[in-house]
Formats: sequence, structure tokens, C-alpha cells
Amino acid sequence: MSADAARIGLLPFQAQHAAQVGELIVSIQREEFGFDIDLERQPDLSAIPAYYQQGAGNFWVALDQEKVVGTIALKDIDHHGVALRKMFVAEAYRGAAWGVAAKLLHGALDWARQHAVRSLFLGTTDKFRAAHRFYEKHGFALIDKTLLPASFPFMPVDTRFYQLDLARDPST
Repeated sequence: MSADAARIGLLPFQAQHAAQVGELIVSIQREEFGFDIDLERQPDLSAIPAYYQQGAGNFWVALDQEKVVGTIALKDIDHHGVALRKMFVAEAYRGAAWGVAAKLLHGALDWARQHAVRSLFLGTTDKFRAAHRFYEKHGFALIDKTLLPASFPFMPVDTRFYQLDLARDPST
């Protein structure tokens, strides 16, 4: 592990992280990917404990000291399934030297296994090509939208969908 990666901590979301979480996510959505979105149109971000931190769900932040540099969430969608949501890493903290994305995903996967989750589902856009490679490298398989559970929180911008079957490969 690099010295940079060793500086990054992973913690469950707490109220004091709210402003930084919103700023990080919205800035990436708007500035990097050109989405016409703001915090007000993402009510889940104003109610993280009620929306994500229920059942097998949770929301984590990656911190460099007190600075939020990454986020990831699992939304419990019943039947031993979760939706992976809000995975964002600040541009300056991307890449293997920092390992933020991998740390976020591995933390969420560990939590999922501890909470008897069998399947993780996610939706993303065609624009997030680096994310596609990342998910595929970590065992997620591209699936057709019709294979998503009825309770999956579909986002209109999502055009690609993935599943990770923990029941079949518990070592992932």
C-alpha cells in the first residue's frame, strides 16, 4: 500500500459529512459529466440515514483526514439484494496510487457479505467508461435492464446495468 493510500480512511456516513458529500457528488455529475443536476433533485442525499442506512444498506465516505474524497452506498432492495449507488471519487484521488475506489468497493462488499446479501446491482451511464472497466475488473457482469429486480431504484440517466452475484462467488 502506498503512503497516499494509507492516508485514506473509510467510515460510515455521519451528519457532519453531508455538505461535503453533496458538493463532491454534484460537482462530478455537473462539471465532469455535464449532467443538468443539483442537490435538490437528489433527495436521497438530503436523507442519507433514512434512505441508505437501513437493513442491509449503508453509505460510506472515504476521508483524507477530514476531507471527503469518495463515496459509495448500498441501498437495500429486499430479497438479499442491494443496489450499489453514489460511487464517486474526487478526480485528484483516482488511480491505483490512492486506491480510493477499490477501498470503497471492498468495504461495501465486506458489509454486504456480513449482511447476507446475495446480489449487488448497479446502473450507470455510457459516459462512465472508466467505471465500466472498474466494475468488470471486480467481477460485475453486464446484464439486461429487464433482469433488474422490480425494487431496483432505476435512474433515467442509467443505460448500462451490472450484477455481482455474491451467492455464487463469495470470494469476490
